[in-house]
Formats: sequence, C-alpha cells, structure tokens
Amino acid sequence: MGDMGAVTGFRQPMAVSGPIVAFDFDGTLTVRDSFTQFLRWRAGAGGWALGLVRMAPATAVYARDRDRGAIKAASVKVFLKGVSRAELQADAARFADQVWDDFMRPDALAVWEDWGRRGAHRVIVTASPEITVAPFARRLGAEALLGTHLTFDRDDRITGAFSSPNCRGEEKVRRLKLAYGDHVRPAAAYGDTSGDTEMLAMAEEPGFRVFRERP
Repeated sequence: MGDMGAVTGFRQPMAVSGPIVAFDFDGTLTVRDSFTQFLRWRAGAGGWALGLVRMAPATAVYARDRDRGAIKAASVKVFLKGVSRAELQADAARFADQVWDDFMRPDALAVWEDWGRRGAHRVIVTASPEITVAPFARRLGAEALLGTHLTFDRDDRITGAFSSPNCRGEEKVRRLKLAYGDHVRPAAAYGDTSGDTEMLAMAEEPGFRVFRERP
C-alpha cells in the first residue's frame, strides 16, 4: 500500500467489506482542480507567472492535441522537478489545511459521510497525483485512494515524469479492477467530466455532476 491506503503497485485484489463507492476528486468533492491550485499556491504569484512562461511550449501543444496527461507531466516538470518527497508531502498537508473550508462541496461531503455511515468502502479515484490528494483523503477518512503516480529518483526527488498513466478515462477503470478485481462493480460512482464516463458506466448508481453546492 502507498500513502493513506493508495493502492500503489497493488497486484492482488483487495478484500473489502461493504459496498464499494468511487468518487472522483477534482470538481466532484471539490469546487475546482486541486493540483492546479496546489501548484499555484506553492509557487506564489511570481513563481506561478514564471512557470506559465516556461509552460508555453507545452501549452501550445496541448491546444492542438488536448493530451491532459502530457500537459500535467509538463507542469510537474516545471513546478516540482527536484522537490523531495518529504517536502512535497509537507506542502500538500499545509495546502489541504489552508484551503479545506473554501474547497470542499458541502453536498458532496454529506453524501460521502452518508455512505460511510452505511459501511461503504469509499475510494477516491483521481487524475491528480496521489501524493497531493492524500492529505484530503486522510481527513475525509477514505478507505482507499487511486491516483496518478509521480516518479522519484534515487535521492527521493521528483523527476518530472509519471510512473503510471494519467488516471482518467479508461485508466480509472483499469485501476479499480487492479485494486478490486476484474468483476468489480461499484454500488455508486460520482464524477463531473468526460474523464469519469467509463468509471460511472461501471456503477450500479452513476452520479454525474450531482454535487453543485459551494462552501
């Protein structure tokens, strides 16, 4: 297991009790994209502006091919390359604490807590890096977290690449099957973009953009 129950490198299906319920994170449990906000928060105004300039070539390519994985990898390389795992974890925890009250959707949290009272196994399935979402997942009391994996070098510093595919679309389905077995069928799944379509199609109760409240 990885951070806070992330199924990093998992090879055998998890044994769980209760129904499995899958939640997208960005835009579903939150009001906006957490990774972009984290990078902006961490860089500060000046660092963010400079980083956007350095991102210009990748942004131009994204405008043509709409490859979300490539643009995310570029942002990791520009804003986080060389950062140690320990520093990133500490920064992610501080970020979660600072933005929580203005970041989490009240109606989504209510449904999250209701499933918890019903004994569900609640898994967050997100395209954002697991390591930056982990503090939110811990505070939520998530039973598991599946997200995109960053690559670290021998000194435990970020290389600027991913060690797994961007966790959206079919990759969300693949990761759920890897974690819970090929025949997994969530009791419910919640998402808000086309990147959640395949995950929602697996669920007995798909919920698309059902959470709209803002703090």
